[in-house]
Amino acid sequence: MAQDDVLMVSISGIRGIFGRGLDPAVLVRYASAYGTWCRQQSERDRPLVVVGRDGRVTGPVCQQIVMATLQAAGCDVLDAGLAATPTVEMGVLLAGADGGIILSASHNPEEWNALKLLNAKGEFLTAEEGQAVIDLAEATPAHTVPYDQIGHAEERDFLEAHIDRILALDVIQPDRIAARDFTVVVDGINSVGGIALPRLLLRLGLSEDNITVLNGAPTGRFAHPAEPLPEHLTDTIAAVAESGADLGLVVDPDADRLALIADGGLYVSEELTQVIAADFLWKHRTGPFVTNLSSSRAIEDVAARHGETVHRSAVGEINVVQTMQAVGAVLGGEGNGGVILPDLHYGRDALVGAAMVLQHLADTGAALSEVHADLPSYVMAKKKLPLDGLDAEAVLTQLAERHRDEELSTVDGVKIDLAEGWVHLRPSNTEPILRVYAEAATRDAADALARRFMDEVQALAG
Repeated sequence: MAQDDVLMVSISGIRGIFGRGLDPAVLVRYASAYGTWCRQQSERDRPLVVVGRDGRVTGPVCQQIVMATLQAAGCDVLDAGLAATPTVEMGVLLAGADGGIILSASHNPEEWNALKLLNAKGEFLTAEEGQAVIDLAEATPAHTVPYDQIGHAEERDFLEAHIDRILALDVIQPDRIAARDFTVVVDGINSVGGIALPRLLLRLGLSEDNITVLNGAPTGRFAHPAEPLPEHLTDTIAAVAESGADLGLVVDPDADRLALIADGGLYVSEELTQVIAADFLWKHRTGPFVTNLSSSRAIEDVAARHGETVHRSAVGEINVVQTMQAVGAVLGGEGNGGVILPDLHYGRDALVGAAMVLQHLADTGAALSEVHADLPSYVMAKKKLPLDGLDAEAVLTQLAERHRDEELSTVDGVKIDLAEGWVHLRPSNTEPILRVYAEAATRDAADALARRFMDEVQALAG
């Protein structure tokens, strides 16, 4: 691999820049290893694997390579085509498949792509399962079955069935949502969200005339940086304000993250998506909530209003899911806009998040700006430091020792809780960077807290 090639193999999948690390040989190696692993797990003669992709330019060619490799490894394939990550996860459950592969690099720029691997429960592979696939990829050449054992492939669209399951939830009442006559702006970031969200909204009873779709064509040429942060959404925020819409719904390229824009063009921090969903669900259910260490304190404040508890896990969807299962959580999520509702499936799902937010507004009769005003007010700074040879583990160990007298967690990197806020420093699962998240009562305070610890890290690194 050339020095400037980028390939990251982690709990979050096999991710890289297409043509500079993520090439056909890499796709074949890991898809074949995954197919072999599925054969080891399955009771079928030929395991069944669901494969879907987001709208990236490299999606079709990557999907063709992956599907052909799985077939050559003796797996049958259901081609879900353009499909959101949660739709593929639901597809595994609906088809009773042995696993699934999603071709998406989530919030990464358009030159990236990735293999995101699912087990038979439609959940991301656990650390142990993922390591088994990696070991197979590193230890053996691509496995090919004899010509008469090659798997079959057929197309299957799971979106309508996914939406059916959302509408069948007892907490979702499309008639009440329809009665509010919402006007909504959708930002599909030129990927699958521009297809999936409008179809969901129509099924929830919104009028087609009341749905404005920005960046809806799934060209993979993202109209703005893919991560749904306010600095990337100036045009979308302006569209909500200028149109007088009730709200804006913004997703990342694989539509597992949901950011909200309130009436008047007020950006609602993606940190609050899961908080609003929890505030809604706790009116219908009792039980704990799980989120990761990098998510806002606002969830604990809202939990206290309902007399409920919050548990924290390491960052990474499967870590949240495993903790949810261990404590019997009724809801979970991550502060990146992810909502995980076990009544539907154990995966971040922007579609069910959007349905829950609309139902909450329909039930309360409130505007989203009013809901936002009633929530705890914190500001988060999300910074990053390039690793560039930095020994992150050694530096974070030194940092933890320096702050050993503070309220400290080393479950995932280093998180330090202070009276004025908190800071969490950890190596990214998806990029060659050190993430530095800080939260405080004001923007200046959050930025200062993040900068203080970034300076400490750089000083410790020498």
